Amino acid sequence: MSTSAYPHLLAPLDLGFTTLRNRVLMGSMHTGLEDRSKHFPRLAQYFAERARGGVGLIVTGGFSPNIAGWVSPFASKLSSSGAAKEHRQITDAVHREGGKIALQILHSGRYGYHPFSVSASRIKSPITPFTPRAVSTRGVEKQIDAFVRCAQLAREGGYDGVEVMGSEGYFINQFLVTHTNKRTDEWGGAYANRMRLPVEILTRMREKVGKDFIIVYRLSMLDLIPDGQSWEEVVTLAKAVEKAGATIINTGIGWHEARVPTIATSVPRAAFAWVTKKLKGEVGIPLCTTNRINAPDVAEQVLADGCADMVSMARPLLADADFVNKAAQNRADEINTCIACNQACLDHAFQLKTASCLVNPRACHETELNYEPALQEKRIAVIGAGPAGLACATVLAERGHVVDLFESGGEIGGQFNMAKRIPGKEEFHETLRYFRRKIETTGVKLHLNRRITAEDLIQGKYDEVVIATGVSPRDPKIKGQEAAEQSGKVLSYVDVLLRGKPVGKTVAVVGAGGIGFDVSEFLVGDGHSPTLDLKVWEKEWGVTDPALERGGVARGRPQVEPPARQVYLLQRKASKPGAGLGKTTGWIHRAALQMKKVEMIGGVNYEAIDERGLLITYGEKRENAQLLEVDTIVLCSGQEPLRELEAPLLAAGLKPHRIGGADVASELDAKRAINQGSRLAATL
Repeated sequence: MSTSAYPHLLAPLDLGFTTLRNRVLMGSMHTGLEDRSKHFPRLAQYFAERARGGVGLIVTGGFSPNIAGWVSPFASKLSSSGAAKEHRQITDAVHREGGKIALQILHSGRYGYHPFSVSASRIKSPITPFTPRAVSTRGVEKQIDAFVRCAQLAREGGYDGVEVMGSEGYFINQFLVTHTNKRTDEWGGAYANRMRLPVEILTRMREKVGKDFIIVYRLSMLDLIPDGQSWEEVVTLAKAVEKAGATIINTGIGWHEARVPTIATSVPRAAFAWVTKKLKGEVGIPLCTTNRINAPDVAEQVLADGCADMVSMARPLLADADFVNKAAQNRADEINTCIACNQACLDHAFQLKTASCLVNPRACHETELNYEPALQEKRIAVIGAGPAGLACATVLAERGHVVDLFESGGEIGGQFNMAKRIPGKEEFHETLRYFRRKIETTGVKLHLNRRITAEDLIQGKYDEVVIATGVSPRDPKIKGQEAAEQSGKVLSYVDVLLRGKPVGKTVAVVGAGGIGFDVSEFLVGDGHSPTLDLKVWEKEWGVTDPALERGGVARGRPQVEPPARQVYLLQRKASKPGAGLGKTTGWIHRAALQMKKVEMIGGVNYEAIDERGLLITYGEKRENAQLLEVDTIVLCSGQEPLRELEAPLLAAGLKPHRIGGADVASELDAKRAINQGSRLAATL
């Protein structure tokens, strides 16, 4: 009898010819290390650490079966025996740690960012500039052969199985729906023809790899596009996939071009587990559910409720390689939780940079960023308990240094204490919970409500001093601003998010960077968050049961709660507001504000403030003066670094280290802050 708090999650899963040690599948993520075999030693370390951390089955980032299937030129591919041998270093590393690993076979089809892409029909995707060639009838057979050969090579390379990527709008998915398949041959037309591609791939693959090899099929259960699959079609395909020899069916949610967020932090936890549950009982093989399952209690509940037999967690295992072990040891409070920000993982992947993790900069950097025990113990003062200071202090203490962490405020977290109040950013609470626990386990001495002076630090005779004092809001110095501040008409973002100052019904937000967007979302929602109410969230984004509407997309206008305030979001730049937001999440923030009727205006000059509101003009010539009659003006016009400790310390002959916003304040960047703090701490 298990004494763990997570008996369903940690139960072994018997697949007949092999057993997985628990119900955790590490979902596929492209890290950038797959693309060159010279990076395989790093990839091996990355996967080995997750295997050591207790994951039941690891799935690699996608490998194309041929050039036509490339995601981008010279991206990851497995199509030769020579290449398969290179993979042995990855599979051997995982097996040494008692883990199991499957290679994902991903053919991008029309999502390929290159001129050799092919698809069911000659229809360009909205997310790539290249129009694919419609593959010929004979060409379809060649693509099937490439999938089968890739699976054989994966077996040759020591993998325990493969995952066939049949969802997310990639090649196989493109054959399944009339949205992208206009063919009239035996691979198009009726659904029985359109679904032949995955069935043929799996049937021939099972024949070639034998019975004792895991084949996971990633099945799109909710396309979230117009003309997507009906639920009846999904069930028909699932049954055919089981019959064709799949070992596990993994849930796929949404095409990449879908206008519904599926994995961002504003998506409710386990938001799509109900879709997998709909398929339970229709097939006999294990079902795996996925998307926004980032904590062991959430995963346990999903399994206990009978939604699935396994849970797929991808980014949570970037955030914490020891996720499973910590859950098994009843140390869930020590898990470094994925906040689904996408900033260092997906955004990096789309920029062709090596992926990592905002809350765990070691992810994908295991070979070069290590927190080795310090050769000599030092006394170190860290000033400021924002993200940079917290990361630095805890890594220093973990390495064996004696660390004093000074914070002028009454709680740790710095700017995270504002971020956690934004609707859809509740996960920031988890990062602060993690750091609070980490301070306890590493022995950092925390001093709250302590405004430290340079004199204190000099008298303290510290070996090292780290300045992580963060930022202060930049003053835009608008004419009439000072008088309006005294009357409460003008507020800073700190007044609104941290101090709870009252805000009127019509608001001008000055500055459309990340903070301007956050403040606008806070104001139109009045603090209420659809992320915490799945039904409200589904209505706002138009998600429905695929048994009612094809693809699970509701027809007509989404049902959006009316905004709590009329908000004008303004910026000096003439470019599109929010252009600097994250590549994979910026569109979500813009869409969310559009739903709430926020007026986003670029290319403005702030001329004056009076009791009526804010006077603006447009462009370099300062034309078309317009008075925005608003109750409140909120300043989100950037930040200045706080460094007042630095000069007196330098004058006294001390050389402090500067990290986070105190170092660079141009855009609040927790990714850079935590990375910088961790890397400095690894070297002192």
